Amino acid sequence: MAAGSIIKPMHRSPTSLAWLGAIAALAAASAGAAGAADEPWLLAGQQGLVRFVIVPAAQATDREAYLRQVRLLCAPDATCFLNFYTNSTGAPLTVPLADAIDRESTAVFRRSAKQGAERFIWRCSLKIALENCF
Repeated sequence: MAAGSIIKPMHRSPTSLAWLGAIAALAAASAGAAGAADEPWLLAGQQGLVRFVIVPAAQATDREAYLRQVRLLCAPDATCFLNFYTNSTGAPLTVPLADAIDRESTAVFRRSAKQGAERFIWRCSLKIALENCF
């Protein structure tokens, strides 16, 4: 560019500005949703090795969301026992769990470092997996 030349801003029509705003809003919403999906679910408590995790109702049937939580809550290749529950009644989080929460069990995750095995068992009524369900 020659010295002393003037750079003119590109002209943007109101329509193109609206599209840019919409794209920016979608990007921000996607980033917010991804951030929320990557945050650990609420931990109600723990007894021994077993941790009691509260599942957001909107994600109760989302198998991938549970797998993300296992990655967030369990160290790789370490023994990890998680019991998942919803809490639709808003019962207080105590250990032992309130009966209202205990009745809303959604899944059980077990990983044994000693045995070198892991498994998920799902509540049958959620229809996530019909084999090995409870």
